Amino acid sequence: MTRTEQRSGEAESVRRPGRWLALTVLVLAVLLVAVDATVLGLATPYLSEDLKPSGTQLLWIGDVYSFVIAGLLVSMGSLGDRIGRKKLLLTGATAFGAVSVLNAYATTPELMIAARALLGVAGATLMPSTLALIRNLFHDPRERSLAIGIWGAMASAGAAVGPVVGGFLLEHFWWGSVFLINLPVMAVLVLVGIRLIPESKNPAPGPWDLPSVATSLVGVIGVVYAIKEAAAHGARADVFAAAAVGAAALVWFVRRQLRLPAPLLDMRLFQHRGFSGAVLADLLTILGLAGLIFFLSQFLQLVQGRSPLEAGLAELPAALGAVGAGLVAGVAARRFSVRSVVAGGLAAIGLALAALTVLDRTTGYPLLGGSLLVVGLGAGLAFTVTADVILSSVPKEQAGAASAVSETAYELGAALGIALLGSVVTGVYRDFATPRGVPAETAAAAHESLGGAVEAATTLPERSAEALVGAAQHAFVEGLRIAAGCGAVVLLATAVAAWVLLRGQRLEEGAEHP
Repeated sequence: MTRTEQRSGEAESVRRPGRWLALTVLVLAVLLVAVDATVLGLATPYLSEDLKPSGTQLLWIGDVYSFVIAGLLVSMGSLGDRIGRKKLLLTGATAFGAVSVLNAYATTPELMIAARALLGVAGATLMPSTLALIRNLFHDPRERSLAIGIWGAMASAGAAVGPVVGGFLLEHFWWGSVFLINLPVMAVLVLVGIRLIPESKNPAPGPWDLPSVATSLVGVIGVVYAIKEAAAHGARADVFAAAAVGAAALVWFVRRQLRLPAPLLDMRLFQHRGFSGAVLADLLTILGLAGLIFFLSQFLQLVQGRSPLEAGLAELPAALGAVGAGLVAGVAARRFSVRSVVAGGLAAIGLALAALTVLDRTTGYPLLGGSLLVVGLGAGLAFTVTADVILSSVPKEQAGAASAVSETAYELGAALGIALLGSVVTGVYRDFATPRGVPAETAAAAHESLGGAVEAATTLPERSAEALVGAAQHAFVEGLRIAAGCGAVVLLATAVAAWVLLRGQRLEEGAEHP
């Protein structure tokens, strides 16, 4: 094919109306993942009461999904470039729905952790595929910016729909029902996607290198596990061993990619300052937010006494802000600059988190709702523009690998945030002084988690129960305040880094036409 014919084909694809129908199907996959991530927080108190996990097991239930998905995203993004992104997306969606059933009917903490890990394997196929397909569906940069904004807005809509639908289900059914809402979404995605989504892949991809797959998985999981355990329990021999194995595997992975003629991940992508800056901004932003987000539903339900549905509605401003900001982010970045929009969004999140350091058990909703709205607005601006920068920095043949790097930063940041900031909350919580008259066995259960304290208090006389729950709630809120302060510092520092690293970065203005 000549260059003129290629440009003509691209121009024709720009005008093809089916691309918007295909986009509606792609965003269902995003909705699927976002809903699943948010309903877990709401279900945690009920899950804790039924499965009785320890504090460490509860953290693993929350973050093992992110650990596995972060370890596999690069491999799955590269696999989609090779076998076809549509094929990988539909296969992953089917698996995601099936494993959701296993999550719903888990009977022990260990089975729940295993089910969440399997869900991570399936989830690793979805997000890189959707972004890569958008990159290949929309060749006009302005249309692509809008498509990415819609993609991000649907992720935020999922974050809004998840708690509300999940809250309704939790008030009427058992906790496992929140995972079954994945099934109808998966069914629509697969049945409609077969017809509407065009296949795309790298025309000359080279082989899928299994040693690279193994080393990337071992490297990411080893390093993240070491950080998590060190934060929760201090330095131990197994922590040092995991860190050493993980770091060695990542070094081997990078060196192997530099030698391979067709690498799993082209390391030259990171030579682009805009690409590297956008990836770093995503990772640190989620790190600063993830711990707070994971514990917010517990604060709303177990500290302020809201029902699951009320808790879901209380979190709505963040999602609404992100939806609105995501849709205008591309226009704002072209009118002002990429770095001003990204750095401004991140600074806004940092200031909102700083406001939450004054949170207490009786804080009224205006402060919390206003802070969540600002968090949503900042995240919608920053994440939409960084996704656009990452995709536009690479040739479309490498869209899967680039998307996977973007999603890896997101998931790795989530895992690290839950591990580090979650451990801050857990560590402060476990130090609360047990009121007099509480049996040692009951006190031990109360110190495992806030849900455990509320459950343990039901076995005590009213006065002792109130004292135990009050002390536990006070300690939990204190941990939440400290975590919010740490997150604010991370976000404000990230805003400064984005301002420096994204200097001179611009979004593309228009497509080439013959």
